[in-house]
Amino acid sequence: MSEDPKFPRLSKTMADRGLCSRREADVWIERGWVRVDGLVVRELGARVDPASAILVAPEARNAQSQLATFLVHKPVGYVSGQAEDGHKPASTLIVAANRWSGDTVPRDFAPAQLLGLAPAGRLDIDSTGLLVLTQDGRVARTLIGEGSEVEKEYLVRVGGQLDARGLKLLCHGLSLDGQPLRPAQVSWQNQEQLRFVLREGRKRQIRRMCEAVGLQVLGLKRVRIGAVMLGALPAGQWRYLAEGERFDAPSPPASLSVARPPAASRRPPPAAARARSGPGRR
Repeated sequence: MSEDPKFPRLSKTMADRGLCSRREADVWIERGWVRVDGLVVRELGARVDPASAILVAPEARNAQSQLATFLVHKPVGYVSGQAEDGHKPASTLIVAANRWSGDTVPRDFAPAQLLGLAPAGRLDIDSTGLLVLTQDGRVARTLIGEGSEVEKEYLVRVGGQLDARGLKLLCHGLSLDGQPLRPAQVSWQNQEQLRFVLREGRKRQIRRMCEAVGLQVLGLKRVRIGAVMLGALPAGQWRYLAEGERFDAPSPPASLSVARPPAASRRPPPAAARARSGPGRR
């Protein structure tokens, strides 16, 4: 233990080491579940040498193992967080009747798993695809913590014209709200869809990027977060994150992209064809 104000707080050190969230750390400290260099610490706000050995009691690990993380296929029309303008939050989809029949995690659903549940990232009301809701602060920190590098992959159905310069700008060179965007991977997935792989999540980022190069987003679907795929999970249903399944594991091979037609620009497909294909709707 240390009183040196230059040293970090114990809760922050535990979070930085991936042991738990800061909130969890405070609870564990209060309950006497944390030892620093062999000594039990119960003082909230205590500071520690960054090189200190930190051990947590089995009770803490057991409590942590009960935390639930849900993978939801959010349909269009639901919001990620709290209810807005009469639209339901995606958390209302997490009921026993909506559990995917393909979920192989040997765990029974219980209402207690909804306590403290929060989205680890956003997905616009007009978008569909993979959304993570979790009780586990470690998951939230991995996905939306400062400096997170976890990839998110999207399939985006677009209308408009895009030349080589526009595609290059989508990959790198655009700014939003006066701040430059991180480099992205953007390629043609098929004749009507672009594939985006991002390492950040600004508000309505993909839609605004497309608008900046003259494209209209007709449908947007998130299909991957890190190494976790949406897969065959049906819209409106959910499954548990499996034990050993990690977002920050090496990502699977990227979706196959197809070569673009040789024309200098792309025109939107006929309205009827747009209505029949592609993810989501506008």
